[in-house]
Amino acid sequence: MQGRTYTDLPLQALLMAVWRRKPKTKVQVHPDQGSQFTSYEWQAFLEQHNLTQSMSRRGNCWDNAVAENFFNLLKRERIRRRKHKTRQEARQDVFDYIEFFYDPQRKHVRYGMLSPIAFEQQQKLKLNGD
Repeated sequence: MQGRTYTDLPLQALLMAVWRRKPKTKVQVHPDQGSQFTSYEWQAFLEQHNLTQSMSRRGNCWDNAVAENFFNLLKRERIRRRKHKTRQEARQDVFDYIEFFYDPQRKHVRYGMLSPIAFEQQQKLKLNGD
C-alpha cells in the first residue's frame, strides 16, 4: 500500500505473484487503464515474464470484473468495518484477510461454493487427469 500508485507498486505485486505462483504457461493480466499499466517498464516486465495484458476500452469493465468483485468484497467485508491507526496496521489487516480468509476459506458461488484455493486445486486435478 502506498499513498499514491506509481508503476513500482503494481510491478512489485505482480513480481510477488509470479515468484509465488511460478506460472508454466502464458498468463493473462487484467489491469485497469491507469498510466502505470501503460508504461514501458510495465510492458517490458510483462514480456520478460511470459504475461499478456488484456485491457478493455474505457467504460467496459468485463476484463477485470473478477478484480472489481474482489475489491468490492475487500472493502465491504474488511476495510469499511475497521479503523486502522497506521498504514502498516491496514497493510497487515488486508494481508491477513487475503491470505488467511479470502483465498483459503471464503466460498464463492461462481466456484461452486469452493474457496479460490480449493477451486484452483480442483482445476489443476482436472488438467492433470487425476
